[in-house]
Amino acid sequence: MSSQDETPENRLRKELPEEAPAPRQVPQLPAAPRPPQGPAASEPEPEGGSGGAPGPERDASALSGRQRLAKGLWPPRVSRAQLIVALLLFGLGFGLAVQVASTSDGDGALRGARQEDLVRILDELDDRTQRLEEEKQGLEDQRTELENSSDQAEEARKQTVEKEKQLGILAGTVAAQGPGITLTIHDGKGTVEADMLLDAIQELRAAGAEAIQVNGVRVVADTYLTDVKGGVGVDGNKINAPYRFKVIGKPQDLEPALNIPGGVVQTLEKEQATVAVERVDKIVVSALRAAKQPDYARSSSE
Repeated sequence: MSSQDETPENRLRKELPEEAPAPRQVPQLPAAPRPPQGPAASEPEPEGGSGGAPGPERDASALSGRQRLAKGLWPPRVSRAQLIVALLLFGLGFGLAVQVASTSDGDGALRGARQEDLVRILDELDDRTQRLEEEKQGLEDQRTELENSSDQAEEARKQTVEKEKQLGILAGTVAAQGPGITLTIHDGKGTVEADMLLDAIQELRAAGAEAIQVNGVRVVADTYLTDVKGGVGVDGNKINAPYRFKVIGKPQDLEPALNIPGGVVQTLEKEQATVAVERVDKIVVSALRAAKQPDYARSSSE
């Protein structure tokens, strides 16, 4: 082709660059669905997702109510004041428990007693109270007589003589008579010991015995009992079974005192001894003790 055939249009095409190929159309993926609205949107995203690392607030919201309660209770957070109050309450509870236990132990001896035994014990306590009230009233009457007597010296002499007789009975220097009981202990097995007889004497004294005689030996305040071969020694005098007690006092008080549950009679019967208690309208205690002159003590009125 010659230059003449080149038209302005052809010349312009030569000068322009070749047309660039049209870009390929890439198919577009469908848009991701939007997160649902409501409670489902508050669920925690898995670790390592686009939402970032979970914080403390997300962990707390992920725990159930029971887990949050357990986490709040343990480990316990105890203040110093709470610890002091807890120790004080513990000490108070322990003291109450000890007191209740000691009270229960003290009542155990009467808890197993029969109703009639409990009534007998109460009657004995009432009788002792009445006897003490009578003694108190007698002393008050004596004081009134001394204050109101026209001849106070004569009244004082009479009271002194009466007091001497009473002290003589207690000291064993004069004979005595009156109502009371007899106590007879047969010891066929030889199991009765001195301490058992001493318990009987002490129980009788507590019940109001005013004069006691055992197998011809007068029992006084300083009487002592010992175990000897084949019997019992009373103030150095050997006595053999059967042991016979003569006791002056109120029979209604003396007999129940020996027969209380776990008392003298039951203790002796456990040792296979035979015990007999009898009320008597008139008991004569004739055994006497020699009056002792004190070596050092003197009357303060001298």
